[in-house]
Amino acid sequence: MAVFDADSRSVRTTASAYAELVRVPNLFTAPPDVILGGALASAASAVIGTDTTVSLRALAGLAVGSILLYAGGTMLNDYFDAPQDADERPERPIPSGRVSRPAALRFGLGLLGAGVVVSGVAAGLGGALVASALAAAILLYDGALKGGPVGFLAMGSARGLNVLLGTTAAVGISLGSLPGWALAVPVVVAGYIAAVTYMAAEEATGAERRAVAVAGAGVVAATASALALVWSDGSGAPLAGSAFAVGFLAWTGRALVGAYRNPVPEVVGPAVGTCVVALVVLDAAFAAIAGVGWTLAVAAFLLPAVGLSRMFDVS
Repeated sequence: MAVFDADSRSVRTTASAYAELVRVPNLFTAPPDVILGGALASAASAVIGTDTTVSLRALAGLAVGSILLYAGGTMLNDYFDAPQDADERPERPIPSGRVSRPAALRFGLGLLGAGVVVSGVAAGLGGALVASALAAAILLYDGALKGGPVGFLAMGSARGLNVLLGTTAAVGISLGSLPGWALAVPVVVAGYIAAVTYMAAEEATGAERRAVAVAGAGVVAATASALALVWSDGSGAPLAGSAFAVGFLAWTGRALVGAYRNPVPEVVGPAVGTCVVALVVLDAAFAAIAGVGWTLAVAAFLLPAVGLSRMFDVS
């Protein structure tokens, strides 16, 4: 019995360590991007007059692929950051010895590869190509570009590509045929995440107020873009979209005001976490262009993301 209990505790400890590495709450922010992409393709089909069907089966497969890609990216992030974390965050799984660095590398690369394969199976060549570009952006950010302006843009680009990944679930429409406003949404999402990443760059030691202000500017720009889109032609569900856009602004704004007033790690870190999880709300606001059903499908991921963020670190 004692041996069984010891083995059980060891399994739980290892599982908990890997859950920390993949940032479990964040995983639930990945499918909303994909669903938003499906919503954009659905709304675009009515504008450009094509006979387009968004395959829900393909969309579900892409959501799974997106989760695998995100999990691989966060694990590789800790792999590359292990020397720095040993000084700044020694309690993290790798510097604390709960997960070996080589194991994190193998598992992270395996998750990226699995994400590309699953996306290809779900949505064919288009899904595989976008997922491959997303995996490349993740690797570039984690391994070579982190910490500078190009790195912030790489992280943002990964989120923008995650939205585009969802558009490959549509049959009868291609990325090249999407209207400008549909392609602008991933760009807005990318800009928002780039701004948040800039603030997060020094979260372990605090942040400059300028970095917090940049994140705030990203929030305002994203909110304005969502409102402009959902009210652009009165279609979809503009009232629902507006409600989510205002909710996004209020939630992130409160966290960022606190971080601006007191930019210490204990305040900046949770603010970064709030901004990451709140991306689900922003996605829901944009998805309203295709109707309230799409908005609610995105928003459904908010509950697990928020709930798990109370158990695991987001950033």
